[in-house]
Amino acid sequence: MKRGIVIMATTLLAAGAPFAQTIGFDTDAAGSPPTGWTCGVTGRGNPRWIVEPDAGAPSPPNVLLQSGSGTFPWCVRTNTAVVDGFVQVKFKPIKGREDQAGGVVWRWKDGNNYYVARANALENNVSLYYTQGGARKTLKYVDAPAAAGAWHTLRVEFTGKRIVVLLDGKTVIDLEDTHLSGPGALGVWTKADSFTAFDDFTFGSPRKP
Repeated sequence: MKRGIVIMATTLLAAGAPFAQTIGFDTDAAGSPPTGWTCGVTGRGNPRWIVEPDAGAPSPPNVLLQSGSGTFPWCVRTNTAVVDGFVQVKFKPIKGREDQAGGVVWRWKDGNNYYVARANALENNVSLYYTQGGARKTLKYVDAPAAAGAWHTLRVEFTGKRIVVLLDGKTVIDLEDTHLSGPGALGVWTKADSFTAFDDFTFGSPRKP
């Protein structure tokens, strides 16, 4: 699968009027990857990112479902190049023997270089990483419950070197990091055999002070 993208028709968020966009996957054909997204894996494996109907979705009829496996599967929106802003998604960990994770990525340069924040239903924690050269490095872990079989909201706000991670509206991580800068794509992420559904992928400009 592809590990990089050529960014075209770019949405560049750094300054200016407030902006936000939500993608619910409801106009995409079921049984196929979402239009305008590139999906792949950091490391090895065979992820399967497919739009599927789900009557219990936060905004039915469709969700984006990852039902394959891989080291770190990802799926990114290919026409976004965001410097500062926020990315948010609703996710439901469904099953997984090794992991039950759902995450978001930002400042994504390619499949080997990006930030990722994820929640894990098996470990009941949230973690923040940066990935460089295909190696994932931990910035912080915190205990935070994320029950399997339930919908949760994961949000990351990033401006300059500051990163704030929220789970279900509660701030769980707030720190500064300088490993990755400049514009990058946004997307979603899982780990190992996580069987995870995503809906209402939202991104936008930074929150005003």
